[in-house]
Parts: sequence; structure tokens; C-alpha cells
Amino acid sequence: MTKLSVNINKIATLRNARGGNVPDVLKVALDCEKFGAQGITVHPRPDERHIRFKDVYDLKSRISTELNIEGYPSHKFIDLITTIRPTQVTLVPDAPDAITSNAGWDTIENQQLLSDLIDEFHEVGVRTSIFTGTDPKIIEYAAKTGTDRIELYTEPYAVGYTKNRDEAVAPFVEAARLAKKLGLGVNAGHDLSLENLHFLYKNIPWLDEVSIGHALISDALYLGLEKTIKAYKNYLKETPEPLQQ
Repeated sequence: MTKLSVNINKIATLRNARGGNVPDVLKVALDCEKFGAQGITVHPRPDERHIRFKDVYDLKSRISTELNIEGYPSHKFIDLITTIRPTQVTLVPDAPDAITSNAGWDTIENQQLLSDLIDEFHEVGVRTSIFTGTDPKIIEYAAKTGTDRIELYTEPYAVGYTKNRDEAVAPFVEAARLAKKLGLGVNAGHDLSLENLHFLYKNIPWLDEVSIGHALISDALYLGLEKTIKAYKNYLKETPEPLQQ
């Protein structure tokens, strides 16, 4: 079964736009769990422009599903992970001022850095995932770090889906097959939506987890959060039911 982890960064962005605590990030996370999400994803950035480090501590003490923390391994981020010990850490190569994650790691050039980080996080019992593209060499070197999983950066799939979905998904299928052969778990995330999610799942049914934020929260403005989460989970099945408008 492919798990749905809901990225709640956009909820924090909306809260921070006005100050105060509306919407309540923690309540939304708990509601996501209540409505069927199997994990919560956050990506705290150095400027705390959406998720704040305090949010992460609050979430860890309250949520009952998996907590996935994404981020660039700055000293502050590493300390956060080793202190909180979430279910999973997803390492991304973002610059501090990046608007959003837009590329995977060069696991060849950063082999030693990633290997050391993986060892450090494993020592405190945290499952590890490395954000990657689909290049076979990159995935082979990811496996050499000792990571538990990779997360495939799916923006190229989402962009190509509207033009030729078979061509768009092909490199991701091959990448996921190679990862599986190398003993790696496979996650996926970035620009996945109700439009393109099921086709990805149908072609890579052994995905461990998808992490979805922007599209899911946007859909919730029209469908409501509960109905939206059910809709996304529905598309993580071999035969989804028709979506009720």
C-alpha cells in the first residue's frame, strides 16, 4: 500500500501571512490524520517563512502517524532531526533562499556528505530518504550512502504528463525499478495532483509513499479537506472509484 503523506507547509504560509494562529497548523495536521492521511510532511526552512521550528516540535508531540521532515542539512536542521527523531528525514539539496525544491541531489559529488548524514540519522533511529532525479548513476550512488529510500522528484513527470503521459512516466518507472533492485524504498513527490497521481501509481505500484502539499491544499479549497484526502487516497488504488464533485 502506498501511503499518503500530506505536506502542510501551505497551511503555515497562510497562517504567517496574517500572524496569529489562524489557520492552526497543528489542528490541520490532526484533521489530516483523522481524515485518513498516513503521514504528515513538513519542510522547515532557515527563514521560517512557512513551517517554523517550533511547529515541528509541537507536531512531533501530538501526531500519531508518520512524521516526515524535509530539508537541507544545515547544522540547525541536523540538530532538529537528532533531537526530535521523526519517523523519516528526507534530505533535499535546496539553497536557503529556494522557493521550493527544484532538483535532486548529485549523489556522486556529495557521496561522503550524504553517507555521514545517513549514519548519523540511523544512529538515532530515523529512517532516511534522499531526494533524487531519475539518472541511474545518481540512484546507484544513493544506494551506496546506505539510505533506506529515495524520493523521486516528480515535477518533470507532472510537466510532461499533459503532453505525453507514457513518455513522461517512463524514466520514473525505470528509476523506481532500479531502486527496488538495489534494495531501496521509493517515495515520490512534487507537483503530484488528482490529475496525474493515479497514472504514476498504476505504473509504479510499489511506491512506499507520496508526499503531496500544494495541489492537495489547493483542491481542499474547493472540495474540503476531508473529501480531498479521500480523493487522493482513492487514486492510490488499482481501481479508483469515480470522483464525486
